[in-house]
Amino acid sequence: MPGTLLLDSEGLSKLYRKDRTVAALVQAASEEGVRVATSAMTTLEADYERIHPARIRWVLSRVDVHDVTKEITDQAAALLRTHRLHGHKYAIDAAFAVIARTSPRPVTVLTSDPEDLTLLCGPPVEVVKV
Repeated sequence: MPGTLLLDSEGLSKLYRKDRTVAALVQAASEEGVRVATSAMTTLEADYERIHPARIRWVLSRVDVHDVTKEITDQAAALLRTHRLHGHKYAIDAAFAVIARTSPRPVTVLTSDPEDLTLLCGPPVEVVKV
């Protein structure tokens, strides 16, 4: 089973900016049939300043973008309650974590914030700092 590589806002931002490490990880994942994905909210959160819109469209055309549905937000709210975290600060991470928890395994997340996502995603998800 190939699994899923999920990009949080920093992972996606680095892919937009052609960061060699992230680009190589995404390329390797794609070549091995691993699904490369992110969330619709992450596309808003990612740094797109100074990135040409055509570059953003090209990158996103090669990444599965998960919609953030009411079902996902309900699960994210429950996750926040479980960990006693406030939605104002952790809402996007919580929705992202729900997507990670329900994606085909094994799941790897590329993030600049491994502490929060490790907590929210739980043990089944490998969290890698980029």
